Amino acid sequence: MIDSMTHRKLSKTAQRPSPTRPRHGATNATWCTRILSTRMLSISALMLAMASTTTWASDVKSQQTQAADIARNMANNTDTCYVEGVSDRLNCGFVTVPENPNKPDGKQIQVHYVVLPAVKNVNHEEALLAIAGGPGQSAIDNAAGFDAMLSKVRQQRDILLIDQRGTGRSNLLTCDEGAQSPLSFDDDNADTLAETQKCLAKIDADVTQYGSLNAIKDFEAVRQHLGYKKLHIYGISYGTRMAQLYMRLYPAHLATVTLDGIVPMQQSVLEIGASIDRGFDLLFKDCQETAACHTQFPELKAEFDQVAASLAKAPVMENVYDPVTGEKTMLTMTRGKFYGSIRMALYQANVRALVPHAIHQAAKHNFQPILGLYSLTIDNAGMAMGMHASVVCGEDMHRITPAMREQAQHSFMGKTMLEGLEATCEVWKVPAVDKSFSEPISSDIPTLLLSGEIDPATPPSWGELAMEKLTNAKHFVAPYATHGVAYQSCANNLIADLVRSGSVKDLDGECLKKDVRRSFYLNASSVEPLNATSTKTTDDNASTGAKE
Repeated sequence: MIDSMTHRKLSKTAQRPSPTRPRHGATNATWCTRILSTRMLSISALMLAMASTTTWASDVKSQQTQAADIARNMANNTDTCYVEGVSDRLNCGFVTVPENPNKPDGKQIQVHYVVLPAVKNVNHEEALLAIAGGPGQSAIDNAAGFDAMLSKVRQQRDILLIDQRGTGRSNLLTCDEGAQSPLSFDDDNADTLAETQKCLAKIDADVTQYGSLNAIKDFEAVRQHLGYKKLHIYGISYGTRMAQLYMRLYPAHLATVTLDGIVPMQQSVLEIGASIDRGFDLLFKDCQETAACHTQFPELKAEFDQVAASLAKAPVMENVYDPVTGEKTMLTMTRGKFYGSIRMALYQANVRALVPHAIHQAAKHNFQPILGLYSLTIDNAGMAMGMHASVVCGEDMHRITPAMREQAQHSFMGKTMLEGLEATCEVWKVPAVDKSFSEPISSDIPTLLLSGEIDPATPPSWGELAMEKLTNAKHFVAPYATHGVAYQSCANNLIADLVRSGSVKDLDGECLKKDVRRSFYLNASSVEPLNATSTKTTDDNASTGAKE
């Protein structure tokens, strides 16, 4: 325990800034900056995080006798701590597990967790486990975002965050990418195979042991360690895969499940290429159908194609002002950076609103606005790329079909991702999971599924696929939401209602029809009045009705 006046941070060697402002490294991004990051972050699935703080009542564990077991368990390998973006004193600790479960006496690793204590903990035997995206994100580094989004749940339930093995503080699998500036780096000429070999040589771990199945065993070990009898689960993006595996392997310990930005078990994340193309098409369509945007940028798609074609011939190299430091620096703008910057901007409604102006300026040979978007990817969204490779190479690469390969040849993003990952997985050599891994989840656990109509990573059709054998579930589609519906709509209230009632029966998605879009920027300083100029209406968009 620490003195109440001391702000103890988690292990300094593993501490990284919490993305209290969303950082999209070409992810999560959802499943490009340099070598591994450029190729692999483009298939990741980022959650959206926003900072917030909440107070909590001290000594809540002593309010009821049933809390005694949890308190005793927390005393073992547990301390109090602070994490960036959350003002409260939290409970932190770790469990020690074998790196290879088949070698219990072999190498041991620590799996770290943080508990955000409930404000009014009326049920000490339950907690909500929030699972981050990626694969490769730290849940603890995203504590501020989870705390804000789940603030109503936290009124009566602890929030449990676990750094999945290979991420954050749990034996992080990542590589130092060197001192070269990502702005000047030429990813078009990167030797992915050679750089991946260098990365693997630096990692002190058996990378074959960092897939989702071993990680679920770790999660269950943490639950047992803390003494919770039941968990509610919220998973976002890749975290929805982890949530579904928990449903399959440990159903008796789950009370409810929320899947946000859904990756169904039947779906290889490598099919995300088509989802990215869909996200681009929806952007162009939205601009065309919104009066002021169409007036200002009448040839937006043509301008995009123009810039992409030019960069395909040769990158643009020029001195620019670094959008982070303000210093003059050399920029090598490649087609990959151009696509990746726009792709990641589509993850958030407020950043998406900047894209038409950025494309238009790029067509006029001004890449400073695109550079501003690209700066959001530079920190790789806090992704552990080694863990990312371990998951994707073992769980997704073997699912590539000839049809997927053919489709990828007609998509720049799809082709780039596939080529990069094939080179990476040739080095990583992770055995493929069993075919049963890809079977749909059959469950009667109360389950809420959330999809954003304009999500550039996990489209609503993926949510429908996940519903195949869920007999006690509702799927809501938010017509104006991107990736991470609960972070940009009333869906966070629906999650709180689900946790409180333990049932999806009375959940109503009507509130998701609220237009949460941001007006498109017409230039560097002004925004169009969306409601006055848009030709769209709520009824024109995808339905938010639940499907049971």
